[in-house]
Amino acid sequence: MSKTHEIKAESRKDEGKGASRRLRRASYVPAVVYGGKLPPQSIQIEHNTILLAAKHEWFFSSVLDLNIDGSVQKVLVRDWQKHPYKQQMLHMDFLRIDENAAVRVSVPLHFLNQEKSPAGKTSGVVVSHNLTELEVSCLPKDLPEFVEVDLTDLKPGQIVHLSQIKLPKGVEIPALSLGADHDIAVVTANTVKEEAEEAPAAAEGEEKPAGDKK
Repeated sequence: MSKTHEIKAESRKDEGKGASRRLRRASYVPAVVYGGKLPPQSIQIEHNTILLAAKHEWFFSSVLDLNIDGSVQKVLVRDWQKHPYKQQMLHMDFLRIDENAAVRVSVPLHFLNQEKSPAGKTSGVVVSHNLTELEVSCLPKDLPEFVEVDLTDLKPGQIVHLSQIKLPKGVEIPALSLGADHDIAVVTANTVKEEAEEAPAAAEGEEKPAGDKK
């Protein structure tokens, strides 16, 4: 189960590009909360609050307690816009959720004990992580901040598929309900054959071709 993460925000009435620019100059991030049975609401959040939270995985994959003027709403981050090169968040969208309805969220994958595995200890074996995050479905209370993939027993030539990932209680992988074709490889341990390339060299004692005689 994920931890509780609270983000403090304030309601705002000014909208439009001009208002958003003024907010950014004042070190605030303009944002919108939508979904559920309530109308969309425009809010503003201190930029430092967003900047610090965005450094953590949980900010983008966990249910957040969005505290707007003292009133808390359960939300997920649904979209965000960052400055192309500055450490600046330009805009955010939050989606209200129903605590009694399942949500679909992409959560990070944490790969454990790879260096201790037979594959990790074998020379010439390349272990590839084909996925870095996983879409799961569950009730908000069961949403994990990440899913662990234990590679302790990974052997050379072995493949770890979606269906082999151990999930927390109450968590499912929606893709697996679509059929065997969607049981894709998450981790592969391939043996790479190294072929030595010998640089061409003239054999010792080989006669060089004589030049043309005039």
